[in-house]
Amino acid sequence: MDTKENIIKQSFPVIGMTCASCAVSVESMLKAQEGVVNAAVNLASNTVMVEYAPSEAHTEDFKKAIQSIGYDLIIDDSPAAAQQAEHHHHENYASLKRRTLLSVAFSIPLGVIGMFFLKMPYATYIMWVLATPVVIVFGRQFFIGAYKQARHRSTNMDTLVALGTGIAYLFSIFNTVYPQFWTSRGLEAHVYFEISAIVITLILLGKMLEERAKANTSSAIKKLMGLTPDMVTCVYGGYNLAMPLAQVKPGDILLVKPGERIPVDGKVTEGNSYVDESMVSGEPMPVQKLAGSKVIAGTINQKGSFQLIAEKVGGDTVLARIIQMVQQAQGSKAPVQKLVDKIAGIFVPVVIIVSLLSLVIWSVWGGENGFSHGLLTMVTVLVIACPCALGLATPTAIMVGVGRGAANGILIKDAESLEQAYKVNAIVLDKTGTITVGKPEFINIAWKENANKKELSQVLHSMEARSEHPLAIAVATYFQSQNIEAIPLDGFESVTGKGVTALHKGVKYLAGSTKLIAEQSINVPSTLQQQADKWLAEANTVIWFADDKQALAIIAIADKIKDSSAPAVAELQQMGIEVYMLTGDNAQTAKAVADKVGIKNYRAEAQPADKANFIKELQAKGKIVAMVGDGINDSQALAQANVSIAMGKGTDIAMDVAKMTLLSSDLQQLPKAIKLSGKTVRFIRQNLFWAFIYNIIGIPIAAGVLYPVNGFLLNPMIAGAAMALSSVSVVTNSLRLRYTRL
Repeated sequence: MDTKENIIKQSFPVIGMTCASCAVSVESMLKAQEGVVNAAVNLASNTVMVEYAPSEAHTEDFKKAIQSIGYDLIIDDSPAAAQQAEHHHHENYASLKRRTLLSVAFSIPLGVIGMFFLKMPYATYIMWVLATPVVIVFGRQFFIGAYKQARHRSTNMDTLVALGTGIAYLFSIFNTVYPQFWTSRGLEAHVYFEISAIVITLILLGKMLEERAKANTSSAIKKLMGLTPDMVTCVYGGYNLAMPLAQVKPGDILLVKPGERIPVDGKVTEGNSYVDESMVSGEPMPVQKLAGSKVIAGTINQKGSFQLIAEKVGGDTVLARIIQMVQQAQGSKAPVQKLVDKIAGIFVPVVIIVSLLSLVIWSVWGGENGFSHGLLTMVTVLVIACPCALGLATPTAIMVGVGRGAANGILIKDAESLEQAYKVNAIVLDKTGTITVGKPEFINIAWKENANKKELSQVLHSMEARSEHPLAIAVATYFQSQNIEAIPLDGFESVTGKGVTALHKGVKYLAGSTKLIAEQSINVPSTLQQQADKWLAEANTVIWFADDKQALAIIAIADKIKDSSAPAVAELQQMGIEVYMLTGDNAQTAKAVADKVGIKNYRAEAQPADKANFIKELQAKGKIVAMVGDGINDSQALAQANVSIAMGKGTDIAMDVAKMTLLSSDLQQLPKAIKLSGKTVRFIRQNLFWAFIYNIIGIPIAAGVLYPVNGFLLNPMIAGAAMALSSVSVVTNSLRLRYTRL
């Protein structure tokens, strides 16, 4: 097997799956292929996620293997293939709807005859004629599926339906053609044509409702996919040309008109406007875009028009990455699903054994109508025991949960993190970019008495404008906004980690940290020192400005605390979660920030390795830890945490490592993500409870356990209706998650 780096993960649409047993068959067949590390089927989206080594495994072999057991795999990942899969799904649904309606049309008169007119002449022959198209034509998918499974010594839901209805149908033909076999023994020749046809009709009806409901679970993806236009306006040689989005290449100049969606990630080259970026950031206020501003595919241009140069197109855009992440998350497996899969794998063979036992027991101890009752209970057991609800319980809830997260700006990478997040009882927050904005801003400036502010401001502006340090940029930006001009300097030098020095009119000037001032033995007036101490206590960073003799001014720079940080911390603490803050900043700043947002536990001057070790310490105490960060320095800690959460405006590395991303970088999304996890898990448990309880109660009743008590035998038609409703109820329950409040 190749090394981990050479393993790729790819999702393929699967055609022809109907139940949890189908999913198990597809998975086990793919896992048996050489070079495949893992395969996970999502029954709700009819896809399979395959992890494989491309040097050893080939997608063509996957397709052949899946076709050999009666399904199909779409291995082409082009947009045309995606449309083909969608088209196939629509065609399947249309065909299913047509067959269901025709089955209903034949089954209604069949049921009426079976209930009220069984004694009329040729009643059994009329019923035979009406049942045949339903069983042989409209329900043929069950028999074909069962045959293909049997060829590979496997079983699925088709096996149960085909056995149940097929036996009832054939037994009825025998009793119609050769009734004297029973009448000669003093028994009545019962026919079950209406049962075989109506059961197939009810199952087809259930499948149709299930397919319609399943389509709603993937609505989040469809909404995301609809966020880019099909056609764009390309500016070429002074002309505006309409062209398909698929043909756009990096470097192309595109025109975006008012009200249009931005088609690709790029940079504004000409014009200006305001853009609604709420799709990505969650922020309702439009953002101003000028020449040089970055724009993101899928966001909406407001009133102005502008030209942009395409930088990332197709699958490289931020939106495409979000769609891919949501699809992978919806296709991933929650840990609880693995147990369900094991049960589904042995479920059908166990049901067949139970049905045969019920036939034998009834035939031996059931009296004169024992065989007839036995046959009825066998058919009922086969029909009522459907693994569909079991197979849909977890994936439908996961799909809706992930989609609900995406709609709220919470990007979830896999089902495991969604299932685990609600257990979190300790959250570790990075300071810069997570609790704070992550961008230094000018706060205030204090001058020495009698200083020549005008000329000295020009000198300071010139020095900071030539520095590349983020703090210097904040100062230069402020002076620029005040229309204070930069002037030529006679000399300039950067002092690593401390600040800058410069010469102007023969005087040496310094701008930088306290350490730089101390090293140069600069005299500091008491008024400036007192102000500096006050600003430091308020979590500001202080920059000193001096000539070669004395300090001339101090500047307060702050990385502002986000408005959402304090309310988010308070809400997390109300939920019973311990909140910690880790930062590489000094202890004074760390304390001031922690106090402002209400965090009691914090660590300052933490290196990347210290953050990961701190999480290990918490885990050693039995804590389930979530780490929230935005930078490369947080990636080690994110990888160590039980649940890793990145801020959407952070680095790509942090987003790649993290299992969840808060697209808006708003910390108030954090409690929402944890609540979403709790609600999704609750819905999964409800679904599994109903799926299991339905089979635990239904199968014994179908086998006739109540008959000795009160003479009750379950009608196979009611069993068929119950089986169909079980799947629909599970999917419908999952869809309720779309409307719950976070």
